[in-house]
Amino acid sequence: MGRDVIKQRILTALVALPILILCVFYASLGLFAGVLFVLCALALQEFYRMALPGSRRLEASLSIVAGVACCVGLVYAQSPPAVLVSLVLPFILVAVVYLVRVQVMQTVSRDLSMSLLGILYIPVLLSHAVLLRMLPDGRHWVFLVLFIVMASDTLAYFVGMKCGRHRLYEAVSPKKSIEGSVGGLVGGVLGATIFKALFFHDLSGLDVILLGTAVGVFSQVGDLVESLMKRSFGVKDSGVLIPGHGGVLDRLDSLLFAFPLTYYYAVWGWA
Repeated sequence: MGRDVIKQRILTALVALPILILCVFYASLGLFAGVLFVLCALALQEFYRMALPGSRRLEASLSIVAGVACCVGLVYAQSPPAVLVSLVLPFILVAVVYLVRVQVMQTVSRDLSMSLLGILYIPVLLSHAVLLRMLPDGRHWVFLVLFIVMASDTLAYFVGMKCGRHRLYEAVSPKKSIEGSVGGLVGGVLGATIFKALFFHDLSGLDVILLGTAVGVFSQVGDLVESLMKRSFGVKDSGVLIPGHGGVLDRLDSLLFAFPLTYYYAVWGWA
């Protein structure tokens, strides 16, 4: 990674981190949810720009609308039937659009699958961030995930740069190393430990170990999954919106898998 890119990343972090902290800790639930819905739309736009051909711009736009509606529905659903409607209705509407606009028959199944995958991959997973924020101590839970993922990413990068010798999954992400991955897991536990000591005293030592390790693992898996898809689409970054970091989806990839894990841990595994 070149020095200019590193400088860009540092400058972006100096601007973005204060905004992120203010949004997590001080924004109302409605504002927090609104920000997540906007991020959902931006990430979907990047995904469909990679996954769908240019002739499917209408389908991509409608899929973005359906995806955001799915995210909103999952967040504010008050009953199991409402949850199901939030999932089923966007799928049906997108399928009907493709039925009406067949275009090339040989590629319809592939394009429709990409539209539906985008809804499953981004809105369904990202909605868990708002659900997590809705819980008692929700602000702490959300920021715990961010803290663990940032600590994991940071230590993985520096350990991998200094000690990386063995490739983790070269076919998907050639630069990632086993050493860096282990460093990321250590960073996750370290991040959880620091966060508990400073902000979230109710966490036990076992919570710190389990969450630090599990979120560290799931964040790396999320990153690899997005790298896999980008390679299949033949692109390096999902977008260019964030200087030095690529697109919105490039920054969300680690969180998309981490938020659901933490939400279900907070609901079922933490008393």
